[in-house]
Amino acid sequence: MIPVNEPLLDGRELEYVSECVKTAWISSAGSFIDRFEKEWAAYCGRKHGVAVCNGTVALELALSVLDLPMGGEVILPSFTIVSCLEAVLRNNLVPVLVDCDPKTYCMDVGDVRCKITPKTVAVMPVHIYGHPVNMEPLLALCKAHSLKIIEDAAEAHGAECLVGGQWRRCGGFGDVSCFSFYANKNITCGEGGMVLTDDAHLAVRLKSCRNLAFGSKERFKHEDRGWNFRMTNIQAALGCAQLEQMDRFLARKLEMAALYTQGLSGLPLQVPHVESWARTAVWMYAIVLDDAVPFDAVEFAHRLDKAGVQTRPFFLGMHAQPVYRKMGFFRRDAHPVTEKIYRRGLYLPSGQAITNEQIASVIKAVHTALS
Repeated sequence: MIPVNEPLLDGRELEYVSECVKTAWISSAGSFIDRFEKEWAAYCGRKHGVAVCNGTVALELALSVLDLPMGGEVILPSFTIVSCLEAVLRNNLVPVLVDCDPKTYCMDVGDVRCKITPKTVAVMPVHIYGHPVNMEPLLALCKAHSLKIIEDAAEAHGAECLVGGQWRRCGGFGDVSCFSFYANKNITCGEGGMVLTDDAHLAVRLKSCRNLAFGSKERFKHEDRGWNFRMTNIQAALGCAQLEQMDRFLARKLEMAALYTQGLSGLPLQVPHVESWARTAVWMYAIVLDDAVPFDAVEFAHRLDKAGVQTRPFFLGMHAQPVYRKMGFFRRDAHPVTEKIYRRGLYLPSGQAITNEQIASVIKAVHTALS
């Protein structure tokens, strides 16, 4: 079976993790945490990085320090992972969903414009499958309406967006910007996340609140609410070793995508599209079946599985999630693009460790499945 993702750990990962063990710096303090925070923030063009234990809590923590009014509305895409919506709800805010662009699968900025109300306090752009949201018009829109931006760049390590004639990396656009370093991301800590910001005050609060908001003078006197969202030095050691290879990893992702695109040319499916204002990081190679194909993504995945190729389905839209319908949310929502690509889309094996021979096997299996 060709796995949908397999990380590549052939740098200094073992050396750095061994150093943690040998020096006993294995918990939530240590030189690798400081280094990873500084180096990842710098890579993304930010002033401050605050490492946390995963990307989900990065979103929750990021929203919490903005002090948004209870009941305020946060606009986010329906086509995303549940972590985004949960971060909104867990901060006593109201999610408002928008549909996605049919080419990039990222949030439709025009739909965002239509959903802004006097209750709107923030927007959460989510870069999908390595392709950025169209940030130039979104930044202008949020500035015009004085809206905060919580940027989810969990799937966009190394991706770039053209804004004001300048290429800027994803993770560099939000009041707070969030990353995941889960095992399937372009660089990984196994688990792990980070919040980036240019605001020194927010950085101080983020560091405090990830660590139970212990008092600065009296440790067990709390002036703020906090959580145990700490990253370990071992996780950060993995992250530092992975970041050393970022350019190589990104180049390989682009090479992988080019091989897939060439090999799948002419088939009745949509391969990843890259806008002129975007530089993709190809987190996953996502494809969508044309309407002419007489079966859906579930059957497609079944055929590929029989051929020894593991895949993953697209997100079921947040508006269609049973748990939120039971809670009374989104009962009148309809997001046709999200609904269509969920039925017709999946992504192919795309991990850092995939070989050209495996890519060729996947391409052959796709041809056979569609024949």
